[in-house]
Amino acid sequence: MPDEKDRKGPDNDGKRKPPGPLGPRREPGRRPPEPSGDPGDRPAGGVRRRGGARDIPRPGGRKGPRPARDISGASAVGGRKESESGRESRDSKGRKRGGSPQRAHPPRSEPAPTPTPVVAGKISQIVEVMFKGVRAEYFSFRSDEPLREYEYVVVQADRGQDIGWVKRAVDAATHTCDGGCDHADHEHQHPVVPPARRILRRAAPVDVERRIRLDGEELEVRNRTRELVEQHNLKMKISEAEWQWDRNKLTVFFTADKRVDFRGLVKDMARTFKTRIELRQIGVRDEAKRLGGIGRCGRELCCRLWLPRIEPVTLQLAKDQGLSLNPAQISGACGRLMSCLHYEHEAYLQARKRFPRVGKILRTEQGEEKVTGWDLFRETVALRSDDGTERTISLETLKTETTRSRDSKS
Repeated sequence: MPDEKDRKGPDNDGKRKPPGPLGPRREPGRRPPEPSGDPGDRPAGGVRRRGGARDIPRPGGRKGPRPARDISGASAVGGRKESESGRESRDSKGRKRGGSPQRAHPPRSEPAPTPTPVVAGKISQIVEVMFKGVRAEYFSFRSDEPLREYEYVVVQADRGQDIGWVKRAVDAATHTCDGGCDHADHEHQHPVVPPARRILRRAAPVDVERRIRLDGEELEVRNRTRELVEQHNLKMKISEAEWQWDRNKLTVFFTADKRVDFRGLVKDMARTFKTRIELRQIGVRDEAKRLGGIGRCGRELCCRLWLPRIEPVTLQLAKDQGLSLNPAQISGACGRLMSCLHYEHEAYLQARKRFPRVGKILRTEQGEEKVTGWDLFRETVALRSDDGTERTISLETLKTETTRSRDSKS
């Protein structure tokens, strides 16, 4: 029969141990004592909660109620919801901390973008600024005094500033896109959104003088770059160099038949000129536009003088207009077909509908004759009979003869 010590167990010597910091020990198979008295009272070692809520054991030996969460993020304790601002601070065991309740800080959020203030009395303009090499870009400008044509201005550029002259300036408040823009239709007029880049200020005389000095230095830049190209044995032709006004960037334009690996050249140029280098490959048409020249007509090249965009030119344009197919006679200064072949092409297409097709056999008062050609401006048609006789008559005369011949046959 086991004695009293064995019944108490090896760790129980008959004396009652004081309760630990987490409350009295609970023996296996024994329920904790029920609280008595006021529901707000708590048993020894427990934590009192509002509404008579009791501590329940949690995994890992921790005590304290597990607060419920609703979708709004508020904590429900004892059947009562507390907002984030009114929740009291508690420790890891659920007990209230001393001191006044602390307010929870709301989560940080990005500040809303501040709208651009509209300055009363300021004039807003959209300005087209021209740079070297017939390069045009658009900028926005706001000032008390509007910009005028041919004024020099300092503008925002890639990682710095640049200088150019005003080609055209319009009022941003009243200017609309009446079909010339891609997003506009012919029935409604849409306001034009001002460009993001701005004109910083009007250029001073010293700024213009600095631009002129940079133009003089660009000749030395081209010569030095050509020497570096020969050292690297690259098949490329240096056509133009352009300094940015603040000397933060140097752009070099070149032409080549194929793609060129110029990574080593760029490193040597950066060490030589001590600035950011940009090598840009262009076509022969763009080269002629940047350099300029005199065409076969004796006037300045159209692409340099006024042509806003260079369109592709094919040999079919010369065929439709009855021109010589010799490339030496219909090519421009760049070695490509002249852009002016586009100018009268549409008129020739419309005229071909009125004139008979070349090679067609017509029945006239002279018999059957073959059309050998026609002149658009004189409105004449060249004919050749079976015996080799050739004659040239007007288009109206040809129509009259063919009508009479058709009536007489019928």
